Amino acid sequence: MSNADYEPDDSSTETDDREQDRERNRDQEIVRLTARNELLSEENERLRSEYARARRSQYRTSATALAGLGTLALVGGLLLPDARETLFVLAAIGLFVGVVTYYLTPTQFVSADVGERVYANLAANEAAIAGELGLYDQRLYLPGDELRQGILYVPQHPEFELPADPDTTFLTARGERGIALETTGSALFEEFERTLTAELASTPVTLASQVVDGLVEQFELARSVDPDVDAEAGRATFAVDGSAFGDVDRFDHPIASFLAVSFAVGLDRPITLEVAPAEGGADWLVTCRWEPDSESASAGEQSSTETGTGVSEEMGAEAAEEAET
Repeated sequence: MSNADYEPDDSSTETDDREQDRERNRDQEIVRLTARNELLSEENERLRSEYARARRSQYRTSATALAGLGTLALVGGLLLPDARETLFVLAAIGLFVGVVTYYLTPTQFVSADVGERVYANLAANEAAIAGELGLYDQRLYLPGDELRQGILYVPQHPEFELPADPDTTFLTARGERGIALETTGSALFEEFERTLTAELASTPVTLASQVVDGLVEQFELARSVDPDVDAEAGRATFAVDGSAFGDVDRFDHPIASFLAVSFAVGLDRPITLEVAPAEGGADWLVTCRWEPDSESASAGEQSSTETGTGVSEEMGAEAAEEAET
């Protein structure tokens, strides 16, 4: 037997070395990514704590300022007899609101990112159910009743009848087949209505102004919302910018749902919802459509007719004057 039979295979050795190098690199990469993930988790937790601390500090600063103003008003009332009654009232309001604000400061805040992730899963599930049932791609929001305000009705066919009493999730009556769901906007609407200083408006223009304030100022679900209302045509379009819950065209999105539920309850009639990407400054266009009052429609037609008649009479008079000349 020759010595060549015992010589090592160089190519096999090189292959083994490369495999070992790849394994070492893989292990190092795993260690690096694990360490990076831990650092990011710690940083995320720190930012959440810092955000909660800042919000609590903001609330408590406001409470201190209100209490300070109340104290100044109290001192002013003691020193100024002529304005004592008014200043005492202001002092009572300032001190009361300051104390309430301080002790009702939230101790826990949920970031919009967490809420958006929770909603995204629910929207995907509901959309999948509607798809599996072969439902028609139309979303109608019904006023409901005192116990169940704002119901999302998704019909099975384009030719449908509005359900008279949608008290179950799956509707099987002929002409009404589809699903009736609780909406994400119902709870928001209840909180919104509870904090209104005036009655919920029953006219589209005023109602649009109220719900925009609720979305932007109260719930902070959008950076800005610009309404465009045509009451005679039964349409209200909202240009939404800076949604806190991502894309608004998903199934029963909180922003679109809140707008539709508010209009359904405020106008006391079904609302057809349409959502589309916007062109220009806004991100999304949310359109609520309803059947306008016959009186408003006839008034609009009468106004148009009277305007047209007046124009015709003026043109006829001008023509007569020219003929006499």
